[in-house]
Amino acid sequence: MSMLVKFLKNLVKPFVRRRDRGLQKDEEELKAVAAIDNGVFCYETLALATRNFSPKNKLGEGDYGPVFKGRLKDGRLVAVRRLRRLPWQCEKKFVGEAMKLSRLQHKNIVSLYGFCSQAEHKFLVFEYVANMSLEKALFSRENKVLALMLNWKWRYDMIFGVARGLLYLHEGANTPIIHGNIKASNILLDDSWCPKITDFAMSQLFQGGLSNTASRVTSSTEYMAPEYAMYGLLSPKADVFSFGVLIIELITGQKNSAFNPRTEASSLLEWAWNLHKNGKAMEMLDPALKSTADAHLVLLCAHAGLLCAQSDPKLRPDMGRLVLILTRKQRAGLEEPIRPGSLGSSYRSKAHDLQDSSHSSMAESSASSSGAYNNTTTASSSSFSFAAASPTPSYSRQHILESRHPS
Repeated sequence: MSMLVKFLKNLVKPFVRRRDRGLQKDEEELKAVAAIDNGVFCYETLALATRNFSPKNKLGEGDYGPVFKGRLKDGRLVAVRRLRRLPWQCEKKFVGEAMKLSRLQHKNIVSLYGFCSQAEHKFLVFEYVANMSLEKALFSRENKVLALMLNWKWRYDMIFGVARGLLYLHEGANTPIIHGNIKASNILLDDSWCPKITDFAMSQLFQGGLSNTASRVTSSTEYMAPEYAMYGLLSPKADVFSFGVLIIELITGQKNSAFNPRTEASSLLEWAWNLHKNGKAMEMLDPALKSTADAHLVLLCAHAGLLCAQSDPKLRPDMGRLVLILTRKQRAGLEEPIRPGSLGSSYRSKAHDLQDSSHSSMAESSASSSGAYNNTTTASSSSFSFAAASPTPSYSRQHILESRHPS
C-alpha cells in the first residue's frame, strides 16, 4: 500500500510543481503591475520597453541625459529619460521627489508616469508626446505645421496654454515647482497641438527640491532672468521672465538668441520694448501673421510679455495675474513695463534686497501653497537691488486655477 501511495505522489508531483511555479509567476506579474501603477518601474521593464535602450529608439539627448521611446506591456508609449549621475545629496531623496512629481496632473504638463531607481540606474518615465517641440514648430517652418504657425490664434493658444501650465506648477500642484528652464524647446506639442511643459522635474531633482547648494539647473541663457543667470537667485519670477521671452518670440517669430543687434537695441527684448514705448508695438508682429492677427490681442500679449521680462523681479506679475490678464483680454489699468532685464544689467543696492524680493514673490502664492517656495538658492553676495514693487490687483486664485481658455 505504501508503495502505491509513493507511486501516486511521484506521479502528480510534476503537476503540483508546475502549478506552484505558475502561481508564483502570476504573483510576480501582479506585483510588477502594482509597482507600475504606483509609478515604480524596474530596470528590466524599461530595458524591454526600449529594446534595451536601442539607438533606434533614441529620441534625443539633453542636459540631463538621453531620452528613449518605449512601449510598456499595457500598450502605453513612453519617453524614458536615463539620468546622468545625480549629486550625492540628490540621490538620497530621488525616490521621494520622483513620487511627488508623478502626482502632477494638468493638460499643459507632460505627465510623469513614474521612475526607476535600481543601484546606479536612475530613470524618469514620461508620457510620450507625439508631435514636435514648440521650438521646431515655430522656427523650422516645416510644411506640415506651416499653416498652423501662420495663424495668430495658434500662437495665442500657445501663450495661454503655457501660462496655465506654469500657473499649475507654481500654485496648483501639491508640491509647488519652480521650473528654472522655460524655453521653446521645453514645450512639446501633442496630437492636438496642445502645448505641454516638459523637464519640470529637473529643478526638483537637481537642485532646489533636494539641495540648498547654489548649483543651478542647466538653462539657456537667452531665456534666463538676469538675477538667476548672474547670481543664482531662483524664484517663480525667474520662470515669469523666461515666459516673457517666449511670448515675444511667439509674437515676432524670431529667436532671442539669433537676434541681430542694432543701433537702437542689443536684444530682441530691448527692440520689442522700444517699439512698445514709442507706440509702434504692431511693428514687432511676425509679417506672416498680419492677415490673421487680432491687433488688440497682439498688443495685449506684447504688453504682458514685456511686463514679464522686466529687470526687477518684484515688478514682474505672477502667473496668476498673467492668466487673468490673458483671460480678461483687457489692457486697461496695466502698468507700463520698465526696460527688460538682460545679462549684465546693472543693479544698485544690496544683494539681500533681491533675495527678499525672491522670497516675497514666493509668499504671494495662494494660501494653500503659502510657505512652499522655500527653495530660493543664492550663489553670490554681490551687491544689487530693485525698486519697490507695483501694486497687484486682487483676484480669486481658485478662479484663475480653474479658468478655461478665453473664447
